Amino acid sequence: MCPETDFAVDASTLTAAMLKPAAAFVTLHERGELRGCIGLMRFEVPLWLNVRDAARAAALEDPRFMPVSRPEVQELDIEVSVLEPPVELGDAAGFEAGRHGIVVERGMRRALLLPQVASEMGWGAEQMLDAVCRKAGLEGDAWRDKRTRLFVFDSRCFGEDAGSVV
Repeated sequence: MCPETDFAVDASTLTAAMLKPAAAFVTLHERGELRGCIGLMRFEVPLWLNVRDAARAAALEDPRFMPVSRPEVQELDIEVSVLEPPVELGDAAGFEAGRHGIVVERGMRRALLLPQVASEMGWGAEQMLDAVCRKAGLEGDAWRDKRTRLFVFDSRCFGEDAGSVV
């Protein structure tokens, strides 16, 4: 993969869902291990553009990993999560691990975990809330602090194995 590579897309070949604005995350796995994950919370941008840009960023710009090499591409499993806009959660008791994705914000710190993370890690609600706070650079129990804002969202996942197409 090459960051300079761009491709033309014939919009007439895209489904109506791909043309609608929607935020997206792209997760890459290689032999079952995380290889990259980047999302774009651009709810005003067509889904296909967010998927394209997030896929490129997950492959080339995830700071946790070296860029994906051309030979690796055929080994990747790709998962796309299409996100609904987050809704502020007034009480952490309303968070359902495995059903909701979670966004935490306090000051300039912000982080997000997708709903499937709870299932993949075997986490309950408190573990998921602790983890998203730590990801944001906050103490694990920061979600209990009134200065911390929590948002939940629903998402739909599509992957190569499932054969789903938006």
